Amino acid sequence: MTTRPDARTRSRSAAAPSCDDCFFRRHMLCALDRQEPCATFRPDREQGLHPPRQMAIAFRPERAGSAPFAFPTAAEQARRYAA
Repeated sequence: MTTRPDARTRSRSAAAPSCDDCFFRRHMLCALDRQEPCATFRPDREQGLHPPRQMAIAFRPERAGSAPFAFPTAAEQARRYAA
């Protein structure tokens, strides 16, 4: 049984990014003389230049119960250091 690559994999491999597809190259803003895409590659889209997507922040649920550490009260500190 052979496995078929899904549509996302096929589209990525078929349309590998090149310098000619870069926003900066098409608008004559690129200062590099390269043929392969660099770290600043951004696709040139009809909507214009968009920043890369950032990771989403996942908030953890609050723990039930007490905190793992609590500072001692003033009275407890006085007893501890009275000796």
